[in-house]
Amino acid sequence: MSKRSELLDFALLGLLHEGPTHGYELRRRLNEALGAFRALSYGTLYPALSGLLERGLIAQSAAPARPAGTTGSARAVAGKTVTKSAGRNRISYEITAAGKEAFEEAARRIDTAAYEDDGFGVRLAFFGRTEADVRLRILEGRRSRVEEQLQTVRTNSARSRERLDSWTQALQRHGEESTEREVRWLTELIDAERRHPNDPGPQP
Repeated sequence: MSKRSELLDFALLGLLHEGPTHGYELRRRLNEALGAFRALSYGTLYPALSGLLERGLIAQSAAPARPAGTTGSARAVAGKTVTKSAGRNRISYEITAAGKEAFEEAARRIDTAAYEDDGFGVRLAFFGRTEADVRLRILEGRRSRVEEQLQTVRTNSARSRERLDSWTQALQRHGEESTEREVRWLTELIDAERRHPNDPGPQP
């Protein structure tokens, strides 16, 4: 399984932790809330859900689909056209006990993927269900990674400054300032985590 597939499984289990949800709503929340899956298609979502079903990590149930008066739509799955009815019964997905265990195990895992752009964003989204010591290690690992990126940006900028026009230099400064802001933001989160490890987290 690829790192991105593992990340998607983790995100789906995390979202389903909040209650039964149908595929349309899962895709909407993945697109809107988690930048790593902003362009996620149904052709990627439903195979991922099928894999979780086969592993017993989620289950299907019938649930109300949409408010009265909305229309149905169709999608293709495994070569078949499946109509999403606007009626009352629609396939919804819910996490199982095994799925909760799998999510908790994944939430405790710390690897280099947790520090990368996509992986960090998804892990951060579920920090509310992540142990305090794991949150802190991920935040510190991410800050180290971003500090390395900042040093690279500064080095490249110094080497090429004389050869670049003013617009390119402005773009480089913007990149450097954005990276500096992320380092400061991560430092604030780390300091807050050390002061209050059981705090629910930063205010939106």
